[in-house]
Parts: sequence; C-alpha cells; structure tokens
Amino acid sequence: MLAGAGSGKTRVLTVRIARLIEEHGVPPERILAVTFTNKASREMKERIRVLLGRDPAGAWVGTFHSLGARLLRRHAEVLGWDPGFTIFDAEESLRELKRVMESIQVDTRRLSPKAIRTVISDAKNQLVSPREFSNEHGDGFDLFLKTAARIYPEYQRSLKTQNAFDFDDLLVKPVELFKVHPGTLEKYQNRFAFVLVDEYQDTNHAQFRFLEAIAERYKNLMVVGDDDQSIYGWRGADIRNILEFERTYPGTKVVRLEQNYRSTGTILAAANAVIRWNVERKEKTLRTDREHGRPVTLVETADESDESAWIAGEIEQGMIDGQLGRYREVAVLYRTNAQSRSLEDALLRKGIPYQIVGGMRFYERREIQNVLAYLRLISNPADMAAFQRVVNYPRRGIGKSTLEQLQRFAERQGKSLLEAAGMATQIDEVPRAGARGLESFVSLIRDYSIRAAGLAVGPLIERLVAELGLMEQLLKEGPEAEDRVENVKELIAGAMGFEASLPEEWEGEALDRFTELDLFLQQVSLVTNLDRYDSDSDAVTLMTLHNAKGLEYPIVFIAGLEDGLFPLSRAYDDPAQLEEERRLFYVGITRARDRLLLSWARERRRAGEFMVCKLSPFGADIPHMLIDTRRSARLDRERAALGRHRQMVGEEMGGRALSRWHADTEAQGDQVDSAEGDEDMNQDLARLVKGERVVHEMFGAGEVVETSGYGRDVKVTVDFDSVGRKRLLARYAGLERGF
Repeated sequence: MLAGAGSGKTRVLTVRIARLIEEHGVPPERILAVTFTNKASREMKERIRVLLGRDPAGAWVGTFHSLGARLLRRHAEVLGWDPGFTIFDAEESLRELKRVMESIQVDTRRLSPKAIRTVISDAKNQLVSPREFSNEHGDGFDLFLKTAARIYPEYQRSLKTQNAFDFDDLLVKPVELFKVHPGTLEKYQNRFAFVLVDEYQDTNHAQFRFLEAIAERYKNLMVVGDDDQSIYGWRGADIRNILEFERTYPGTKVVRLEQNYRSTGTILAAANAVIRWNVERKEKTLRTDREHGRPVTLVETADESDESAWIAGEIEQGMIDGQLGRYREVAVLYRTNAQSRSLEDALLRKGIPYQIVGGMRFYERREIQNVLAYLRLISNPADMAAFQRVVNYPRRGIGKSTLEQLQRFAERQGKSLLEAAGMATQIDEVPRAGARGLESFVSLIRDYSIRAAGLAVGPLIERLVAELGLMEQLLKEGPEAEDRVENVKELIAGAMGFEASLPEEWEGEALDRFTELDLFLQQVSLVTNLDRYDSDSDAVTLMTLHNAKGLEYPIVFIAGLEDGLFPLSRAYDDPAQLEEERRLFYVGITRARDRLLLSWARERRRAGEFMVCKLSPFGADIPHMLIDTRRSARLDRERAALGRHRQMVGEEMGGRALSRWHADTEAQGDQVDSAEGDEDMNQDLARLVKGERVVHEMFGAGEVVETSGYGRDVKVTVDFDSVGRKRLLARYAGLERGF
C-alpha cells in the first residue's frame, strides 16, 4: 500500500488486523505486525485494542529490534549464545569496538572507531559475515577496509565471549538463525499466516530477508509505506525494497492512499512541488479537502543568531496575539544537531519553554550508565565492558596495574573477568589491597545475582544503589550533583512500575526463563530518542528533520534552508543522496498542519568559520505564488545602513562613477547568485592582498587582514568597519575593491 504523508496508513493497517480477527476468524497468534519505533508499536497495539474491545492476545506486534530480541531469547543456544545475553546499545558497542581496536594495536586516534562501526554496521545489514568481509577486503589495496577486515571478526568474537549482541545483530542473527536451523524457520512460517509491515520504505536488506523468509509459505504479506519518505539510506535502508516490490512479489495488488487528512492545501501544494523533482519514485499526488490556508513563509535573516531570534519572536508574538494556543503546537526542525544551540539561546532569552528530541538520551547519562553496568553484570557475569566500568566505582582500591594483571590471568585461564576476580588471591602479581577490593566486588555481584531471581527490579535497584552509597557519591561531584541524583531516582521510579508491562509484551512465557531484571535491561536497551519525547509537555519541540518523521504539529519551522547545509554539500556528489535530501525536506514540510515557516541565513558559522550562504535550491522548488517572502528586521536595518553608506560613497565618487560602480556590483551579485561556485566567477578574488580595502554587500567596507587557500578554497579575513572581523569563503563573498 502506497500511503502518502498524513493519509491514515496506520489506521488502515490496524483496521485490517482487527477485521482479520473479528470478521474472518483469524486467531491473533497467526498475525505478525512489525514497525520501526516503540511509539508506533504502542500506538498500533492501542488502536487494535480499541477496535476489538480487548487485547489481541497472542499476536506479535513490535519493532524489528524487539521481535528480533524475542526470537533470540528463545533460540540463542542454536547460534552459540546463552539466552541471558546482553544487548549493547550504540555507545556501549562503540566503546567495545574501541577496546578491540586497541587490543590489536590499531591507533584509535588515527582511525575513527565511529567510521569503523559504520562499515561493520553496513556489512551486517547487508548480511555480510566477518569471514566474508575479511575474504573480500583482507588482502585489498584500500587500507581502511583492510583494517576494518581485521577488526570486524575480533569485534564479533568479543561480543560472543561476553554473551552480547549489538543492535545490528538483533536484525541479522534471526536471519542467520533461520538459515542454520530450517526447523525453526518452518515453525514460524506455519504460525504466522499474516504478516503486516508499517514504514516499509525504511527496511534494509536484513529486514527484507527476514520478512521474505517468514512470509514464504502463505505469502500473505501486506506492507504500508511511502517511497517519498525514505530518508534513512545513510543507515542502510534500501528504497529499492518498496520501489521494486511488485517485481519481487508478482501478483501484488497496489493501493494508493493520496487523500491527506493533516495539512492545508497550500502546504500540500508546496510538498508536491518539491518532491516531483525526484526521479526514483512512484507517482502520486497528495490532495486534501481542507482550505488552502496561509501561504508558506520564507524569511531571509542575517545569521544564525538573527534566524533564531526571529523564530523565537514569531512564537512569542503568536502567544501574544492568541494565534498560538500552547507552546506544544510548535516544532522547530533543522538538518543538523549543531543548529540547536543558537535556537536554545534565543528561546531561553524569551523565556519560552522547549524540549529537545535527539539530545543526550536519559539512559546515556554517566550516572545512569554506571547503575546499568552493575545491573548488566548481575544479569550477565560475562559482560566484560560492564565489569570494567564499575569494578572500581565507587573506589575499592583497584588500580590500573591490578586490572591489567587480572586481564592477563583471565585470558590465560579462559575465564571471564568476574570469574578471575573471584580468584584474585591466587594471582601473585595482584597486590593484597587490590585482591581484597576484587573479592568484595565479586561478593556483591553474586549476592545480587541471587536476589535478582526472586526480587522485582525496582526494589533490587533501590537496594543496590543504597548499598553502594551512590547517592552520597554523586553529591560530591560538583554543581550537577543534584541533577544526577534526581536522574538515578527517576531510574528507580521507572523500574518500580516495570512489572505491569510484562504480561502483554511477553505473554507470560518469559518469566519462566528470565528474571525481571533481564527483561528490564532489554527494554532499556531498545529505548529510542522518541521514547523520551513528551507530547503532552507544553513546550516548543526542537529536533532534527530525521527525528520528526511520523510526527505532526499545527505550526512547523524549518531552519537553515541554505545551500550546503540543506541539502548538505556532499549530496551533490551522488544523485541518490540528493534525492534523499529532497525527501527529507518533503518529510519536514508534511509535518505541518496549519502553518509552515522556512528560514535561511546570509551567514552562518560552520566548523568554526563564517560562511556566506545562499538560499537552498529546495526553497526555489516551491512556486512563488505559495510563498510569503520576508526579511528579518535586523537584515532590513543592516541593508538600510549599507544604502546610506553607498550614498555617501557615491557623493564622494561623483554620479558617473557611482553608476558604473552600481552596475559592476549588481553584475557581480547576479554572478554570485547563479554561478554555483564556478572558480572563475570573480577573477579578482585570488589577487586580494593584506591591507586592501574591500566592500561587501551586507557588511559594508572593511580591510583585508589575511588571505589563505587556492582556487575554489580561497578564504579572506576582513575587518569590517561596522560589524568587526569576518572570515569568508571568497567565491561566495562577492567582495568588491574599496575606496
């Protein structure tokens, strides 16, 4: 089903599930429904419950990751893992990867662990095993891939030693399970007669193979998606899965949902005008019965501070005028996380409440990670990363030398670090004080491992935190101490209410095999940024465009609509990337119900340098009759000041010289707007020298204090008389020689 933005696709999917059960007598346990976010999964379950008037007991409804974890909990032994495995989140897997790189003498300062993780993640999502990757790249000429081929097998071996999976494994290992154990696959093929998938455009190769395998027997596969909202290619999503669905499954019936129930006619017209420029898409046009509504606002600002001040001012004025009822009706979207800083500053100055989606997750905070490391080690004694994190927190007199000797002993004996720590008194190289600290630590972990078998997770954490004296420890840690203590209290409070979710999620079966702590840790590991988003909080929401997918707001601002920022500069090197950037803009537009406001800045600090900017070509894709074009008040003031400066210069030059100067400046300005970075767009720029006077269209007159770079990359530092020092990229600056 091709379902455009705001067309009610989730409702269609849930109604189908309810009708299969209610009208066609399909037992709920024959149904598998998969989506991508916990929020969408909860919404799907609730809608089905409301439609049926009861829980769809027996149906599997969840995210790809949660269903993958569920399968692996049942069948991990087949792959050589214990069912009590740990799930490493993104930060934990990155730390583990860095440790592995250091263990095989790969310099993590010269070779980014994040870059290596991306390569390994891509390989996993393409179902390329460590051995296959090593065979392909181990003897190649690409040094980066050759090094990754050394790291990947060691990283996977380390995960298995620690009885752990990373996020990618939750997608990959179920496919491997079905391949090595056909009987298990046949069991689930027979069980799930109906497979339904939401957001199908976001599936990667591993997810595609998983669905293909499960649905092979009955071929009752219904997918809902929108190729125009495929925006996760950078993390492995393959748009071909939806574009080529009919070819993959001959006889497919395609249903198009093009009626939008969300946005005004003007907003939809803008969205349709933008996305029609993409070539790789299935043709569809959104329509609505709503009125045309207000035009799209496009405002030009001086810089990111001016842009943020304008956005905050519009929100403040909306509250004053009564056009805005609550702050939560507003979302400000941007391309990169770095853009949030100036927006936060502006909102704080105005006293406007806000929440950020996509900042540091609650479970990524240091004090929470420390508690979770204790819990992970209690649940899984083989978790080496957890052991190393907390073995000397709070301090137990266990130094670096002691840990190094313990590591060597554990490797010689083939034991986990926790097992080796229990034998610390037998290791001659370990100092007596260190051995006592290790024995105390091991005793604590073993004691709580026993308690975890019969104690609910909330009281377990509460007792652990009290016994460790963590609250007292945190209160000694400076100005953020009280916030850290409150975070730990929130963790305990959340754990106290965990038990209620167990029966629905696990059908009661899991309690026979796992402790409540095991299941709590699994839930925590699968939490996403959006799960912390509070839609009821009366605050403006700040988030990247990627995080906004699936959400909607009465009023939406899209900030930073500049060429090189949105789309990103690198997108011009690959037509597929450029089309994905355009789809991302389309997603942003279609988040708005009533008003859409776009902003861009003439100048923006990026990577520590001021860049002179121009409007994104995406802005030009929206027809002029749909747009209300404005300039910020500050920009109007600066242009007025520049006009007065030009008039003064003209009086000094004389009329004829002034006319020639204006003509040259306008010609140069036209060239800057249209040349898109041609090296020869200003032959004078490379010859600007220190001490020379220049004139800039916005900043006025100034003196060159430094030039650097060559060709397209010439940079000019200018001390302007009115606005101070600016560093500009010469090919965009439009500088004229001064007087």
